Amino acid sequence: MDPLSILGIIFIAVIIDLLFGELPSKIHPVVFIGRIIVIFNKFKEKYPRINKKIAGAFLTISLILLLSAIFAVLIWIFKFNYLLMILISSILLSTTFSIKLLISSADAVKNDLNIDIEHARKSVSYLVSRDTSQLSYEKIISAVIETLTENITDSVVSPIIYTFIFGILGGITYRVVNTLDAMVGYKDPKNKNIGWFPAKLDDILNYLPGRFTGILIIMAAFILRFDWRNSYNIMMRDAKKTPSPNSGYPMAATAGALGIQLIKPGCYKLGDPINNLKSETITETIQLTKISIILFLMVSAFLFLLFIILLTNI
Repeated sequence: MDPLSILGIIFIAVIIDLLFGELPSKIHPVVFIGRIIVIFNKFKEKYPRINKKIAGAFLTISLILLLSAIFAVLIWIFKFNYLLMILISSILLSTTFSIKLLISSADAVKNDLNIDIEHARKSVSYLVSRDTSQLSYEKIISAVIETLTENITDSVVSPIIYTFIFGILGGITYRVVNTLDAMVGYKDPKNKNIGWFPAKLDDILNYLPGRFTGILIIMAAFILRFDWRNSYNIMMRDAKKTPSPNSGYPMAATAGALGIQLIKPGCYKLGDPINNLKSETITETIQLTKISIILFLMVSAFLFLLFIILLTNI
């Protein structure tokens, strides 16, 4: 597929995501991955002596090859109709990232907070892996901001970057790895070894995008007249405090920009408590997120077009 077609597919996919959001769960690739993991776990329990790290690597590579093959077959079927091929490719690519759901989920928790804290605790439980049953008002807001800003990388920047570089198969590969990391990449005894390979691979794939996202948030803070200098300073000071080598960059940059402190009890503290955490802080974070994503799409498209021009002139 030629580079200009890739660029067009990315932007059509973004429009599809913004207008329609996620595909129905019955046909969503992420749900399909989840079902494969369930089957794999049953197989793993049946053969407990199997090497878990090797099994995790096999699962990751197998899912990448399987979904890539499905995509290749679909493209082959529609290759004689260029417009239909572009549309199908765009729909498939839109499942590798999530802009509308990311922002609307954070906004929904904010609205729930203004009505009932118990309902907000339940809503935020769908977004984070921590226990939310006893979270205070401030800690709910912190959890929302953390997951929202971390997922700018996971749910937008990384999959689109790898699509720009490697085509749609790059986006599919990233989504498989990131989904496996989210589902089995925990350090509990059950998943520690199975999730080792996808977790490490996810860290590698997000290394540059995570830092790039932090820079985008600083730029967005400048545009929105938040404290962009403090955003940079806090990112440089606190980004490495998180267990993940990558997620701290967008979270710390946001904490600095808004003058807030983000706390995951027993894990990390990012930023300084200059301002109180309020439901309006979620709104400000959503503004930062939107501008960061717009900046990312503009910058990445410009660099991609510049690369094409330079390549054609060689």
